[in-house]
Amino acid sequence: MGAGVFWGALLIFIGLALIIRFVFNVEFPVFKVLFALFFIYIGLRILFGSFGLFHFESGPDDVIFNEREFYHPENNKEYNIVFGKGNFDFTDIDLSNGNVNVKIGTVFGASEIRIDRDMPVKIVADAVFSGAELPDGNTAVFGSSSYQSESYNPDSNHLKIKLDVVFAGIQVKRY
Repeated sequence: MGAGVFWGALLIFIGLALIIRFVFNVEFPVFKVLFALFFIYIGLRILFGSFGLFHFESGPDDVIFNEREFYHPENNKEYNIVFGKGNFDFTDIDLSNGNVNVKIGTVFGASEIRIDRDMPVKIVADAVFSGAELPDGNTAVFGSSSYQSESYNPDSNHLKIKLDVVFAGIQVKRY
C-alpha cells in the first residue's frame, strides 16, 4: 500500500463519514476511526518494508517473527529483533583486537544476552514501555539505565552494548 493510496483513501473516508454524519444524521466516531486507521497504516508500512523517508530491510542480523541465536558479534554490528526473540551468547568474545561495540534493538519482542562474568563490559539501555534488566539488578522501563562491570576500564579493551527496547523485554545475564 503506497502513501498516496493511503492518504487518498483516508480523505475519501473523511468525506463519506462527514456526509453520513450531517446528511443522514448518523453518529459516527470519525476521529477515533481515523486514529485507529493511522496506526494500522504505520504498522503495515513498518512490516512490509518502508515508512516515508525510512526504508526497513531485514538482513542476516535481523529477526522478524522468528527466533534466532547469535554468537561472536563483530565490531559495530547492529541487531534488530521485531516480533521475535534473539538469544545472544557473548561469553566467548575476543577483546585482544580492541573494543567490540554492539547495538541491539528489540521492538515487540524479547532478547536474552549472556556475557562472561569477568569480561569488561559497559551496557547502556534506553527503554520505552519495556523492561531492560541489567546484570546488577537495575532495570529500565521508561528511560535510560546503564551498567559497568567491575573490570570495566574505558582505557582498556572492553565490550560495549547499546540496547534500544520498545514494548519489549531484554535480560542481560552474567555467566
